[in-house]
Amino acid sequence: MKIFIVEFREILLIAFTAIRANKLRSILTTLGIIIGIVAVTTMSTAMVGLREAFISSISSFGSDVLYVDKYPWFAMRDWSQFRNRKDITYEQYEKLRSVLKNYEAMAPSKSSFGATIKRKEKSVQATLVYGTTEEYQKTGNVNPEQGRFLTELDVRSGRRVCVIGKDIANELFPAESPINNMIKINNIPMQVIGVLEKQGSGMMGSFSMDGQVIMPLKTFETVISNRRQRLRIDIKIGDVDKIQDAKEEIIAAMRVIRKVPLDKPDDFAINQQEALKDMYDKTIGIVAIAGIVITALSLFVGAIGIMNIMFVSVTERTREIGVRKAIGAKTWSILLQFLAESAILCLMGGIIGLMISFPLSLIINQFLPTAMPLDVVLLALFISAMVGIISGFLPAWKASRLNPVDSLRYE
Repeated sequence: MKIFIVEFREILLIAFTAIRANKLRSILTTLGIIIGIVAVTTMSTAMVGLREAFISSISSFGSDVLYVDKYPWFAMRDWSQFRNRKDITYEQYEKLRSVLKNYEAMAPSKSSFGATIKRKEKSVQATLVYGTTEEYQKTGNVNPEQGRFLTELDVRSGRRVCVIGKDIANELFPAESPINNMIKINNIPMQVIGVLEKQGSGMMGSFSMDGQVIMPLKTFETVISNRRQRLRIDIKIGDVDKIQDAKEEIIAAMRVIRKVPLDKPDDFAINQQEALKDMYDKTIGIVAIAGIVITALSLFVGAIGIMNIMFVSVTERTREIGVRKAIGAKTWSILLQFLAESAILCLMGGIIGLMISFPLSLIINQFLPTAMPLDVVLLALFISAMVGIISGFLPAWKASRLNPVDSLRYE
């Protein structure tokens, strides 16, 4: 074992010496590997970062919350199958509330993208406007940082009050508290009763959750003139382990409430956070396959370059191989020498690639979320080493099989 360690150390020393003797050629040879590693690490960091941002952005949906809606999420392909369904009504919400037993909170809600909010000469555009009830605080996982949330009295009487997001508060009230001050939403006066805690971006940064406005459902129907907004019922179960049982109970209750015949399919949908994750994973999987193909092509080109230069190296050092064999070097020793040289070249390319992709990921992070975990770094180095071993095997095998007598005669 000790002899092997000493010989392996000598093999590495010879490999490093050979690489150092041809610095420019070595750098040019690793270009393909560098490009491949930059591609694979940049793609991986972007995908990991996007997934983390996506999971964070859908956290407001809650893993223990079910959404009773007219349509299933992501049903565009089967739109004709769902478009003739009847809307879910407030009366159906009340009936469901009266019969359902296993839940923590239930809130009907309507929503609209965008609304103009004014205060004196200042104006800002809301990203989301919700009309709902007091229990949305639990189902929507929203909490006021200042003031209060909607109360049952606000909802029942349809008061013109609202809770606003942090961005809206900062824009319209930079130097004073918004609480109890008046704003206009679509030119209708509203009293601000609360400011939500900062929530960040929703759905991978597509919109800011801090630009939302929440108001009583009746008020929403007055402020938002488009009355075709669908009603959705949000139900917080309170226990993830009871989700499936609760889902079955809701389906049974809604079929009775909506008078669905026994031989007919459901004319409503029960959505949950998992659907978003599944859709995201399917979409990102297609992107990943495309990225893998591009990366594989880059690494293949790099591997061809490594193999070519190693064959040249074997030819140039034929006499050296002959001398080593003449003084007792084993076949496996010659094989390992050239494999080590090829692997080191690729590892150098991998390290340089990581040195390029890390600052590149920081630049990309200004526009899209990225993350470079340790496993991505280790994967990049492993791929580099494997490409080196695979691409260097044939030249190393050729070198190890050379006849020492013929090698010594080589000019």
